[in-house]
Amino acid sequence: MAVGKNKRLTKGGKKGAKKKVVDPFSKKDWYDVKATAMFNVRNIGKTLVTRTQGTKIASDGLKGRVFEVSLADLQNDGVAFRKFKLITEDVQGKNCLTNFHGMDLSRDKMCSMVKKWQTVIEAHVDVKTTDGYLLRLFCVGFTKKRNNQIRKPSYAQKVKMLKKPKFELGKLMELHGEGSSSGKATGDETGAKVERADGYEPRVQESV
Repeated sequence: MAVGKNKRLTKGGKKGAKKKVVDPFSKKDWYDVKATAMFNVRNIGKTLVTRTQGTKIASDGLKGRVFEVSLADLQNDGVAFRKFKLITEDVQGKNCLTNFHGMDLSRDKMCSMVKKWQTVIEAHVDVKTTDGYLLRLFCVGFTKKRNNQIRKPSYAQKVKMLKKPKFELGKLMELHGEGSSSGKATGDETGAKVERADGYEPRVQESV
């Protein structure tokens, strides 16, 4: 034993002494989560946060939290495959005020739409609303069998964007040598117009 040291006064106190157990929930507060006014059910649940201590403010820990809620719970509806994401933007008292943050489909709904022997076509586009919000919209399409189809698979050979062509009939006839100024064509020189409505679109198989 070295001179000047005492074994009984070692650092750390008595060996085997238990630390004081503190319940972590005693330092936390409950806050109510409020949905936006477009839903029938405003109160969607509660959330925990550590109460304000020094420079650490409780409201800062709540802002930015994202809650995922089924549309069936928000609208008291039986259709439950749509899921909405709500983000906390403001805290007033014990209430967390949320805003729309996104929408998604449940796993079982997506799996029920995807089948064998068909092609899945996916696309997305970014749009900006008039009030300054930026949205990313996703579209999922599937190839469909024809009524008289014999083959089992219905795969798409080529995927391309479909857009209705915009043209004037007079300019089109001038391009092919039969303008409006040279008089009307007679006989077989005039092509037959395809009988299809102006707003024609393929029938939607299923919309979600």
